[in-house]
This record gives sequence, structure tokens and C-alpha cells, in this order.
Amino acid sequence: MTQKTIKIGIVGLGRLGKIHATNIATKIQHAKLQAATSVVPAELDWAKKELGVEEVFEDFDDMVQHADIDAVFIVSPSGFHLQQIESALNAGKHVFSEKPIGLDIEAIEHTQQVIAQHANLKFQLGFMRRFDDSYRYAKQLVDQGKIGDITLIRSYSIDPAAGMASFVKFATSANSGGLFLDMSIHDIDVIRWFTGKEIDKVWAIGLSRAYPVLDKAGELETGAALMQLEDKTMAILVAGRNAAHGYHVETEIIGTKGMLRIAQVPEKNLVTVMNEEGIIRPTSQNFPERFAQAFLSEEQAFVNSILNNQDVGITAEDGLQGTKAALALQEAFEKNDIVQVASVDKKVGA
Repeated sequence: MTQKTIKIGIVGLGRLGKIHATNIATKIQHAKLQAATSVVPAELDWAKKELGVEEVFEDFDDMVQHADIDAVFIVSPSGFHLQQIESALNAGKHVFSEKPIGLDIEAIEHTQQVIAQHANLKFQLGFMRRFDDSYRYAKQLVDQGKIGDITLIRSYSIDPAAGMASFVKFATSANSGGLFLDMSIHDIDVIRWFTGKEIDKVWAIGLSRAYPVLDKAGELETGAALMQLEDKTMAILVAGRNAAHGYHVETEIIGTKGMLRIAQVPEKNLVTVMNEEGIIRPTSQNFPERFAQAFLSEEQAFVNSILNNQDVGITAEDGLQGTKAALALQEAFEKNDIVQVASVDKKVGA
């Protein structure tokens, strides 16, 4: 029997959008990139010429109403996610949305209701670390009790310094949601995923030492956070935008019977260079390079969930709790005080 092909429309063709679009068009089985939406004409031209996209639109609602598609990938700016999720579901389309699910707690809760009303449609959130081979292997070891009960998780997420100039330009003209929502949301998800517990209270500090111009934009260059989960498990986060050596993502999990580290050194591959400069291990320079396999795996999982009518298990609730914890971190930084996550009910910029 011939397997059905899932026709997909994508909105957002920036750096991450181009990765998803290229993967869907060229590498994901039983999928076709049928349509694309962007307000940038050059991006639509690229989609048509480079990927063979047949239908292009400047308006997302126009695409979900008129394109010949079964599902959508939402890779637009964060502030549009909730509206586009609801629009696509109401048009009968399966939805994959990049993180964060949204910036407003009340609006996220409303979108959860809309998702529940469309139980026949699949919804998946883009927490790609759950699909990374190293993180999945570590999760398996933890679940098997190899390091005992988790007592503390330490996680770093630091963007390369090479991208600072473009980020400064972006930060002075748009709202990223803040360092913790932008950079720590994946760490927060990993903590919830590994422990199965919610985050209870947080405290955060930060500064912009190398790029003080970020202070004027209300942004942070580097931040640190201390978190306590509902069962008293501890977590320490470091988020930043100025790693000189490249893209640095590292997670350490300490248990009662041992500990493990994921990507202690952000290695590009298994190559070691030994020459007159010494012994060198090349490092990943950006997130598309570090998580290339994870992006492919999550995309294929979404398509398979539609074909096989199976849920991937990453829900809107995961998005809600991640956003609440990130907003609590931002509030803790602004107030220089401990914040209870359950008390957060605001939106970004409120």
C-alpha cells in the first residue's frame, strides 16, 4: 500500500525557518513542502527556486485557508505563535510550532483549550533537545536509575560571540522575550523532562559586561539562575550570548549514586587535531550545526504522528510551564528577589 504524503505549509523563513523548510523539502520521508508564507519577497523567491515550493503567500491565514496542505510549521516571531496555532487548527491543519508557544500566560491557556477542542489534529512543540541522541541516551540512563535520584541539574546555553553584532541590531528594534525566555527555555524543558517535576521558585541575576548597549535595549548578555523544583531538586542555569569558542550547550545531572554530563565540551565531531598549535577539538559554531540530527528527528516524528495517529508527547502544557518559569526568571532578575513560578500570570513586557 502506498504511504500518504503529508503536505506542509511553513510560516517564517528566517535562519531556523530555512532549516525546517530545507529538511522538509529534501530529507523528511512522506512529507512535501507545499506552501510557504513570508512578508519578505526574497524569502518566497528562495522557497520557490531552491525548494520547489508550489504555493507562496504573504498572509498566514490566506495560506491555511487556501493552500493544499495537511499541516503547518510555525517558525515566525514568538509573538505570532498563539494566533497562528489557533488559526491553523480552526482551518483543520495539524500544527508544529517552534518555541516558545507564546508570551502571554492567559493567551497560552486559551490556546490550550483550542488545542483540546481539536483532538483529531496533532500538535507538537519544538523542544528539539528531546530528540537529540545524547540527551535521549542520558534520559534513558536516568530512567534506569544509573545515577540514582536526581538532586541537582546544571545547564549552560550560550550563543557564540560571533553572532553578537546581529543580535544587538535585533535587540534594539524588536523584543526577544528576554534572555531567559529566549535562551533558557530549552534548559527549563530539559529539567522538567528529566525530573518529571514542576519548577517551584527561582532567583536570577545578570549583566551585560562586554556589550553594555544591551542594557538600553532591556536585554542581558549573560544571566544566571538558581531554581528549586516542587520536590526540592535544585537546578542552576547559565544563559548567555558571548561564547568566544562557539555555540556552548552543556548539561550536568547529579544524582544520589552518580552523575553524568552531556556535551561537557561542545565538540563539532569526533575529530582531534594535533599539530604545532597543540591538541585541538573543533567545536560547534551555531545551534543548527549542534542540533542538526535533533531537528531532523523532531520533524520526522511530527510527520509520523500524523500518519500513525500517535502523539509525540510534547504538549502545550510543556510550553505553558516553560514560559511561566522563564517569565519568573525575568521577574526575579528585575526584582532581585525570589519568585514563585505559580504566581506568574503576566506577559512579556508587562
